Amino acid sequence: MRIISLNANGIRSAAKKGLFDWLPEQKADYLCLQEIKAQLSDLEGDITFSPKGWHAHFNHAQKKGYAGVGVFSRKQPDDVLDKLGEKEFDDEGRYLELRHGNLSVISLYLPSGSAGPERQASKDRFLEFFLPKLREWIANGREYVICGDWNIAHKNIDLKNWRGNQKNSGFLPHERAWLDTLFNEVGWVDGYRALHPALEGEAYTWWSNRGNAYANNVGWRIDYHIVTPGLKSKIKEAAVYKDRRFSDHAPLTLDYKL
Repeated sequence: MRIISLNANGIRSAAKKGLFDWLPEQKADYLCLQEIKAQLSDLEGDITFSPKGWHAHFNHAQKKGYAGVGVFSRKQPDDVLDKLGEKEFDDEGRYLELRHGNLSVISLYLPSGSAGPERQASKDRFLEFFLPKLREWIANGREYVICGDWNIAHKNIDLKNWRGNQKNSGFLPHERAWLDTLFNEVGWVDGYRALHPALEGEAYTWWSNRGNAYANNVGWRIDYHIVTPGLKSKIKEAAVYKDRRFSDHAPLTLDYKL
């Protein structure tokens, strides 16, 4: 089973850059997108966003041109969930879950705090709200793959300029500690790090558009597959795709033997 995750920075923009021409070559079972920046009305009727052989599901933000997530799956899901139960985040279209049997594949887009204190406060509220939810999920007997832009680099090896970013959103001590709790206490697994515990530059998934960040590989690893412990031994391959650019993020692909 192959699952690809990508912050598209606009699904229509990514499509123009060739995302859906590239997709058939990947032999994927799921494509999880974040930051689609489109309403359903923008996508309906366009064959690009309902490609042959795929079931497409979206959860858009109430605000036009903002946030939103999507999941493309080869199989029709048994159920589709799009509400976390907190209006602030449900209105921003930050979660979409497809269920197939005992497996849940989720596209998740955590708030970014980089725009200023108000957005950081929203991000912090999300982290406080979401951790109990993650405790519930890991205890309910289902297997989960939570794909997405988590907007947090966990360790020093997860971004190029870690020394200069310790006071910046995405690498704040309390954000990193939140991931420590998630992995070390609650028991969730960082899928990429399960295979590549020490890989640095090749692991980056996002680069600022400022300066020559991409050319110089001044990146951050903020996109993850976070999975339940039962899936850890099932992860066979994990890679970041950089041969073509569809967004300021790169696709993160994990292969699972299920």
